[in-house]
Amino acid sequence: MVSLTAQPGNGPLYQQIKKLIVDRIVDGTWQPGACLPSETRLGDELGASQGTVRKALDDLVGDNLLIRHQGRGTFVATHTAQRELFHFFHLVDEGGNKQLPVYSQLIDCSRRQASDRETDCLDISAPADVVTITRVRHLNDKPAIFETIALPASRFSGLEREDDLPNELYGLYEKSYGVTIHRAKERLSAVAATDAEALALGLPTGSPLLEIDRIAETLEGTPVEWRISRCDSRTHRYLTEHV
Repeated sequence: MVSLTAQPGNGPLYQQIKKLIVDRIVDGTWQPGACLPSETRLGDELGASQGTVRKALDDLVGDNLLIRHQGRGTFVATHTAQRELFHFFHLVDEGGNKQLPVYSQLIDCSRRQASDRETDCLDISAPADVVTITRVRHLNDKPAIFETIALPASRFSGLEREDDLPNELYGLYEKSYGVTIHRAKERLSAVAATDAEALALGLPTGSPLLEIDRIAETLEGTPVEWRISRCDSRTHRYLTEHV
């Protein structure tokens, strides 16, 4: 393991340790799924008490970057389908019950030159290519979400040739392309269904849809996915919880 050294004068020691751990995850020293050294060993290497190291780790567990397994240790979090849905999917039915898509119908996955909006959202320089995914996601066995996704082709080379895209994509990004989604910024709007969206969702053209405009970022804050999800709002709502 690369030795970490906390420096005086750069804020509370636990925050310095937290940043150093994050830096090592970003640079690949600890890959998703890797087990971190023990608190005692980290403390020895950093010249910090076990309690200070534990506070830094507690913060990172709270940020969903690390996961603790009782009796086994602390691990860098990986994207599983269930974890992705829990952290990034916020639709509920009229009773407030979270609705999870178990099936996605792929309409298209291809590579093309990025539009001006795509280069802005993904912070890539034109001219550049993107891989785009268009699909319909089902809730309660009914089409409910018309979704378009744009990804920088430079980071997802060959994705357009994938034979079977999974319902939850973040695990694929991580496993096959070394891209871990850490956070997402979303904007909500009310929109009217286009002809294509209405046909796919079984609605009249112009029906009201809830649009979720999401830019997903890596741990270091690099945008790597722009996703537009347009949802049938007759029976579903968007819910966020603040704790």
